[in-house]
Parts: sequence; C-alpha cells; structure tokens
Amino acid sequence: MNKLIKRGMIWLAALLLIVLAGCGNAADNNKGAAPAESAEVQSQQPSEEPSASTADSSQKTAYPLTLEDASGTEITFEAAPERIISIAPSETESLFALGLGDQIVGVTDIDDYPEEAKAKPKVGGYELNTEAIVAAKPDVVFAAGITSADTIKGLRDLGIKVFQFNPKTVEAVIQDITQYGQITDHQAEAVQVTAKMESELAQVTDKAKSLSEDQKKKVYIEFSPGWTVGKGEFMDELITLSGGVNVAGDTTGWNEINEENIIKSNPDVILFANSAIDDKNRTLDQVIKARAGWDQITAVKEGRIMGLDDNLLSRTGPRITEGLLNVAKAIYPDLFQ
Repeated sequence: MNKLIKRGMIWLAALLLIVLAGCGNAADNNKGAAPAESAEVQSQQPSEEPSASTADSSQKTAYPLTLEDASGTEITFEAAPERIISIAPSETESLFALGLGDQIVGVTDIDDYPEEAKAKPKVGGYELNTEAIVAAKPDVVFAAGITSADTIKGLRDLGIKVFQFNPKTVEAVIQDITQYGQITDHQAEAVQVTAKMESELAQVTDKAKSLSEDQKKKVYIEFSPGWTVGKGEFMDELITLSGGVNVAGDTTGWNEINEENIIKSNPDVILFANSAIDDKNRTLDQVIKARAGWDQITAVKEGRIMGLDDNLLSRTGPRITEGLLNVAKAIYPDLFQ
C-alpha cells in the first residue's frame, strides 16, 4: 500500500470519527485529507417563524424528561443541563445554533465553528481526555453517531451522562436539533433553526422536482485523494436531493475509486474538497486534471469541476442544508441562482 493510499485511509478514519478539522489551513493537517467547499449561501427565514422571546408554554420542556438516544439507551434529564460537553464538531455547531454557548464547558480539539467554539476548554480529539471531561463536571456529554461504543461505555462507567445522536439523513438532522431543543429547554430556538433548515431543504427539493430524468446530471464527488462516496452517506444524499445522479451510487459508503469506471461513467460535474491536497501538495482539482484519460470526461472538458467545503456537507448539524444548497448550485447553477 503506497503512501497516498495510507494517507487516504487515515483521513477516512478521521472522517468516520466526526473529527474533521475541515477548513484548516495548515498543509500538514490536510495532506491526504478531504475538507473544503466554497460559497456561503444565505436563505430567507419564513415570516411565520416564531421568536424565541415569544415562546408559549407548549415550547417549554417538562422535567423529568426521559428519551432514548441513538445507542438505544434511555436517558433521564431531571432538569435542563447547565454544564454541557460536546465531543464532536457537529454537536458543537448544533448547541451554539440554539444559543447554548454559555453552557458549553468542553469541546474537541478541532471544533472550529462558530468562532466562539475555539475558545472553549478542550477535551481531546481522536482520543478523548477523560480526566478533563471528569474535571469539567458536565451534566451531559453529547456524542456523535460514530463515537465508539467503548468510548461511550467508558464515560458512562465513570458516572457521566452521555447522549448520542446518529442521524442518517438530512431530515433526521433536523429532528435531532428539535430533540436538542427539548433536552435543553430551548425549544423555541430549535423551532427557529429547524424552520430555516426546512426552508433551505425545500428550496432545493422543490426545484429538483422540475428536472426530468434526461435533465439530471451525472455527478462524481472526491473528498480525499483517490476516494469517493456511495449510498448511505450524507454526500450521496445531498447529490440526490439536488437532482443529481451520483456515478458511485451503485456502491455503499466510502470507496477507493476505480478510475476506469469513473471515465466510463463520464460525469457532467465533478465535486471536490478545495482544501484537500495530496502528497505532492497538489489540490484535488489539479490531481483530477492530471489523471490519464480524465481529460475526456465531460466535466473536465467543460470546466465543471467545483470545490466545496466539506464541513457543510459532512457535519450533521444546522449547516447541513447550507451544504445542500451549495451542492445544488454547483450541479445546476442556472436552476439554483
């Protein structure tokens, strides 16, 4: 196995642990990694969206509250948690979006959004600093779906309350943010966040429905040198929701690419992580254009190679629908202006 493949596999392991640094600028942190995208997309919030300051009693949480988390464990909250630790960037983004920044007493080493997250106490990254977590005396630790069962069990064995989220679709992300609001008694704030997300989702899906089968573009996505993604992953769903056809859609999960198959599939659009570089410090668009035979692919010939910010596409938090809008605009710029 050569160095490039090894680096690619290391990045994939990091992605699957939801510890994506994403927009990092240091080359050493990005080699073999797959982050990045462009274009912030602004969306309109529905006029009927309620203000958090006008929440009625139906938007207040009644405690004690018992919920089952993604691990199948029933967790009881006697009151709204006042000291919260997040061990994934996606969970941190969700908490800040609900106005819970003051309650956060710990985040991972690579949490970088919003800016305030960088100043929060750190509790580790790939490997958690258990001592720091215990010392912070959290009322709850929020974990991502791919946080290992052993990690969760270890924290629970120390008497720490852990609630795990593991959404598999955009709609499930929206539902999880609603649940965050319920757990933290920030239901009115959750309504605001999810209303914006639902609006962005509808902006894409409503227009995508207008596409006939022969109008749908074939899309290839590469977020780490030599790796693409198939069914069961968010990036595949975002392509599908946008009205595109993932040329690797006949595979499942992350896959090392078969160049012959990609050339044969002849994608109309190629999406890539614009901050990822290979061992030669080449960006992914440079890598793609340099591959033998890829100059015959329609996307390459027509210059339809688009860089994207992987944080918006891989973090299962409130910005996932912004990522969806960016994917849709990259595939169909005329339709999604």
